[in-house]
Amino acid sequence: MDSVRVFAPATVANLGPGFDVLGLAVTGPGDVVEARRTDAPGVVIEEITGDDGRLTHDPAKNTAGVAAAEALRIIGAQGGVALRLHKNMPLGSGLGSSAASAAAAAWAVAILHQFEDKSALMPACLAAEASVSGYHADNVAPALLGGMVLIKGYRPLQLQTIPIPKKLVIVLVTPRFELPTAKARSVVPQSVPLCDMIINNGHLAAMIAACFRDDAIEFGKAVVDAIVEPARAALIPAFSTVKSAALGQGAFGCSISGAGPTVFAVCDSRPAGERVGEAMRAAFSAAGLESAVNVAVPDMAGARRIAG
Repeated sequence: MDSVRVFAPATVANLGPGFDVLGLAVTGPGDVVEARRTDAPGVVIEEITGDDGRLTHDPAKNTAGVAAAEALRIIGAQGGVALRLHKNMPLGSGLGSSAASAAAAAWAVAILHQFEDKSALMPACLAAEASVSGYHADNVAPALLGGMVLIKGYRPLQLQTIPIPKKLVIVLVTPRFELPTAKARSVVPQSVPLCDMIINNGHLAAMIAACFRDDAIEFGKAVVDAIVEPARAALIPAFSTVKSAALGQGAFGCSISGAGPTVFAVCDSRPAGERVGEAMRAAFSAAGLESAVNVAVPDMAGARRIAG
């Protein structure tokens, strides 16, 4: 095989109490990488679309390029790869845009070389994320593997896939402004009161328990974050109003997706999700912000080959 097209989905990281340890791949937007084998070693980025010219073509500074280079090394491939990256979600949106690029590029390289072990490519995706937003796997793991992933440890990296409640619906509302991950991470407290840690630990445990009980309602009620959400809320205009609108229309839980500014809410049906999404969009609109709504379900496939 000489060329391939690969899609990797958007992701919701943290999911409330699971800062840097829990992530979920969702249906809807994602990035596409076209990869072509080359005789010359290394990685070349030939084209980037959908970024308004903002992303670098330097493969050492672009997450797709870093992931592809690391994937070539992991596989022990001869030759190199030429990439075309198509961005289909906003930069700095809290939907794992850089992670989707990395996952799509790594898996494209793997397919070109008939390499079938996705988990073995996680170091490539982590290296790519570390190059732009820090060493964390809660976006890249679900973007690559699909579904919901718990990161049990980073050194060494330990991942655990988690069953997902069948009725789980995730409402994603993305206001039209960019919140750089570095800025959002800069406000996260480096030390926290013991009482807040206990709150988050208890709700994270309740969330995982709800997954194994197939209970979307209790999953949503466990979306409680006493540590990171309060620190980041001020970075998202009208966040408290948007959250109140979601809960007022029947969402079981609501918080910030990844670093933000996307806000997510948990429901157990599409009609409920559409009602909640409209209320959240209206709350952003009242604050002078346009927003896009995606009523999503879990994406179980993660990075995968697509036609074209």
